[in-house]
Amino acid sequence: MSVKLLAIDLDGTLLTSQQTIDDFTIDTLKEASRKGIKVVLCSGRPLSGILPFAKKLGISGDSEYAIAFNGAVAQSIDGEVIFSHQLKKTDLDNFLRFRKFANCNIDFETTHKFYSPDRDLCLNMLMNAVFTRNELEIRDEYSDDFKFVKCVFCCNSDLDEVEKLWNKLPQWAFDKYEIVRSFYHLAEITVRGASKGHAVSELAERLSIKEDEVAVFGDQGNDLSMFENPNFYKVAMGNAIEQIKDLATVVTADNDHRGVAKAVKELMKNGAR
Repeated sequence: MSVKLLAIDLDGTLLTSQQTIDDFTIDTLKEASRKGIKVVLCSGRPLSGILPFAKKLGISGDSEYAIAFNGAVAQSIDGEVIFSHQLKKTDLDNFLRFRKFANCNIDFETTHKFYSPDRDLCLNMLMNAVFTRNELEIRDEYSDDFKFVKCVFCCNSDLDEVEKLWNKLPQWAFDKYEIVRSFYHLAEITVRGASKGHAVSELAERLSIKEDEVAVFGDQGNDLSMFENPNFYKVAMGNAIEQIKDLATVVTADNDHRGVAKAVKELMKNGAR
């Protein structure tokens, strides 16, 4: 198999449980880059939360890319927006109505800042802003021309409020939007069609890379769209949810045991260029 692009999720995939990348994995992905293989980090995070890990991998410049906000945005590492799928004020109003289904915090995320109408924010919502190196602004009013790329519902990890919310969402919401669970305490919503899978396909096309030259790596519900593409080579982490493993081409070791690096080594050994 000839691989020209590696699309790699961050949390639970590339990153260990301690939010680090081990040296063996760094060296392996740098070797892949030297061989001409594009390494594209794909995350629910904004670019600001991706850049520290891209730097560790030596990924920089306007000809290297990241997929952010679960596929709603693709940017060069220098920050240029390649494509963006935005939500509008009417969507925001829908999401505020959904919030009444459960005791969850909500935020509206743009490429520059997060906004929330909630003053009593749970720890997980605050940590999300910290981990992604983003400013979180409390705002009550939103203008009719307000646009954003992702909505997040969040609760504390010891509560099941997001599960309650998920079960009460109307079917039309799933038909109208992309709604995924990246962790059990998070539900994330983007424009219909704005997913990691679609974004990887769109970016690959722009780079003149065929879908059967793409390998994807993931572990959670927000990675499912990548694993549903029959043309991708699909690597599930050992710690992945069963839906991911069921769709995978191969299952590698977990994120604390160099799963990404081991799979990339095999791909390079078997003829990736």
